[in-house]
Amino acid sequence: MATPLVLAIDQGTSSTKCLLVDASGVVVSRGHAPLSESHPQPGWVEQDAREIWASVQAAVAACVPAQLAGSVIGVGLSTQRESCVLWDRKSGAPLSPVLSWQDQRTSPLAKEIGAPETVRQVRRISGLPLDPMFSALKACWLLDRIDPDRVKASAGDIRIGTIDSWLMSCLGGPHLIEAGNASRTQLLDVTKASWDRGLLDLFRIPAAALPDVTASTGPFPAIRGLGPLPDGVPLLAVMADSHAALFGHGATKPGEVKATQGTGSSVMGLIETGASLDPGLCLTIAWAVDGIVNAAEGNIRAAGSTLRWTAELLGISMDELADLAQGADSEGVCLVPGFNGLGAPWWDAQAVGLLSGFNLGTSRASIARAALDSIAHQIADVVDAIDRSGTRVSRLFVDGGPTRNNQLMQFEADMIGRLVLRGRTTELSALGVAHLAGLKAGLWDHDQLAGLERPHDVFEPRLDPGERQTERERWLDAVARARLKPAAFAGKARSRLAGAA
Repeated sequence: MATPLVLAIDQGTSSTKCLLVDASGVVVSRGHAPLSESHPQPGWVEQDAREIWASVQAAVAACVPAQLAGSVIGVGLSTQRESCVLWDRKSGAPLSPVLSWQDQRTSPLAKEIGAPETVRQVRRISGLPLDPMFSALKACWLLDRIDPDRVKASAGDIRIGTIDSWLMSCLGGPHLIEAGNASRTQLLDVTKASWDRGLLDLFRIPAAALPDVTASTGPFPAIRGLGPLPDGVPLLAVMADSHAALFGHGATKPGEVKATQGTGSSVMGLIETGASLDPGLCLTIAWAVDGIVNAAEGNIRAAGSTLRWTAELLGISMDELADLAQGADSEGVCLVPGFNGLGAPWWDAQAVGLLSGFNLGTSRASIARAALDSIAHQIADVVDAIDRSGTRVSRLFVDGGPTRNNQLMQFEADMIGRLVLRGRTTELSALGVAHLAGLKAGLWDHDQLAGLERPHDVFEPRLDPGERQTERERWLDAVARARLKPAAFAGKARSRLAGAA
C-alpha cells in the first residue's frame, strides 16, 4: 500500500507554496509559483484573483508528481489574510481586484467613521482596531463603487470574501469562510464566531453577500481542478497563514509566541482565558477545531519591505544589504518604517517614516544595520505588550524570509531578553495546515502530532540588560518622534510666523 500523504497549499502575498508531507511529518516534495501585485496609486496594493487561483494550480502541479497523486489522502489550505475581493455569484467571475491587506486606500473612510465611541465598539466586538488593514473597510470601498445602493449585494448576487473564501469558490463549493480568517474581517464577533449585525450596519455590508463561517476542519468542498490530484480528494483543513505557522511551531500553550516575518510581521500567541489585552494588541481566533481558540496578536506593517526599500535606496541587492549590515554598528541611527503609518502596538495611521540619529559621518553600513534592527525592535514592542497583558512570553518561535539572517535573530533575542527558536523548516504556514489536515485525516493523533520532530536553531540573549535598555530607549524615542503630528506643528509654526510679521 502506498504511503499516505497530505498536501499543504500556502497561498501567500508574493507566491503560492505547496508541500507534500508524509506520516512521519517529513516533507517529501515542494512546489512554488510566484505572484505579482500592482500599485495603481500611492498606498494602493492590488492583486488579480484569477492569477491567485492560477498560482495555486501551478504550485500544486509543481509539487505533486503524477505517481504520488493517488497517495494524497487530504489537502490543507493556508491563505494570506484580510485581503478582500468581490465576485459574481452566478458566473464566479471576479468583479474587483483583490485589495491586499497592505492596501491603505480606505484610510479616509476609517477617519470618517472613526468617532471615539465607534472605535471602542469595533474593538470590543471584533477584537481589532479600526484600521485599513482589515477586510471590512475594503469591502465597503469596493461596494461603494460596484453596488453603491447595495441592491445586488442584498440579493446575494455579489459575493464578498477573503482569499480562502475565493479559493473555495474556485473549487465549486458553497460560499464559506474559515473562522480564523473571518476573525480578521472586522465583521465578526470574535467571542461567538458569528457575523455581528452592528458591525455589518456600520460598514454597510449586506449579510446576504457574506460567506458562512465554518470551523478550521470544515466541512469544506472537495478538491476540483488541481491536477494531477484527482477530483474528489477532501479538503480537510483551512487556516489563515499566520495562525497556521503558530500551529506548525507546536506553540499550543500560553506564553509560547511566534513571530512570522515576511513583508510585515505577525507576532501571535495563545492567551490565558479571560486575559485583559494591552490596547495595542488584537484579539483573534487562532483556530476553531473543538471550539474556539483565541490568541493575542500584534500586526507589524513593515519588516521585509523595510529591507527591500533600504536596499533600493542604497542601490544594492537584498543580499548585499545583509552583507553590508553584517558586523556593523548602527552608531545610534534608528529607522522607523512608518511607510503607511505604524501598526501594533501603536496603531497610528498618522505616524511617518523616520531616520534619526545620523550625522555627516554616518555610513551606509550603519543605515543597513538600522533597517535590520527595526524588525527586532518592532517585535520587541509587541512582546512587551503581550507581557503587559498578563501572559509573559517564555520563548519566541520565528519563521519567514528575514529570519534566515543570524545577526537579526541574535538581535531579536537580545531585544526581548528571551530565547528565540528558528524553525529549520521555512514553510511553517504550509507545515501547520498540513499538521491539522493530517490530524483530521487520522494520519496521527494529538499525542503523535505533538511528538513530531520540529528542529530549531536556538539564539540566546547575550546583551547586558543595561545595554538592552539603552537600545530600547533610543528606539522608543525615535518612535515618539515619528508619531508627532506634522500638520499640527506646521499650523503652530504658521501662526508664530504670522504673529512675527
